[in-house]
Amino acid sequence: MNTLAKIMIIGEDEKLLELKQLHLLKEGFEVVNVDSLLNVEEHLNNLHLILINSSNLNIDGIDFIGYIREKDSNIPIIFLAENISEKEIIEVFAHGADDCLVKPFTLRELVCKIKALLKRTYGMKQERLVHHNIVMDITQRTCTVEEVDAELTKIEFDLLSFFIQHKNMILEREYILESVWHDTSIEKRTINVNINRLLKKIDPNNKQNYFTAVRGIGYRFG
Repeated sequence: MNTLAKIMIIGEDEKLLELKQLHLLKEGFEVVNVDSLLNVEEHLNNLHLILINSSNLNIDGIDFIGYIREKDSNIPIIFLAENISEKEIIEVFAHGADDCLVKPFTLRELVCKIKALLKRTYGMKQERLVHHNIVMDITQRTCTVEEVDAELTKIEFDLLSFFIQHKNMILEREYILESVWHDTSIEKRTINVNINRLLKKIDPNNKQNYFTAVRGIGYRFG
């Protein structure tokens, strides 16, 4: 698919909606929000996934799932709930939801659920990665920093996209070599050499402090 995954958020209070929307946009998704059944149908034909917030709907959230399933039997649905019983969770899945997240949950957890469901449903990998002022187009294999093209080698591109997809995680050197170079026999200092080359192109003045070396383990990108 050449377009970003489009996600609809149904029934959300304004403050939380803004937060979720901003986070999803940063992750490279297109977001549309609606607050009633009247506005849903016009968007169904070009959606990839729906988030239903049960606590702020003008009808029962579980009934909302049934309504959507009548219109589109295949679109993935994640149900966001609070103060929900085990019996109600079973009903959520029985009515056709693909997943259910019970509040409180983190936005990172929500994004991970979305990506997993999109990949399982469409075989979809995220086609754009965004981190601070870096934007990567995975399909076209282009990278911009502050809207200026960054000329990355294949290894630099693969390395940066790998770290962005695993941001804020401590990654072992062996795992990096296996995932990016597909060869764990390569000298581990190769990672450091390529990180330094990459930084000269994406953060030459080291203002962002993207990479942190974790002694005896590997690296963290954030």
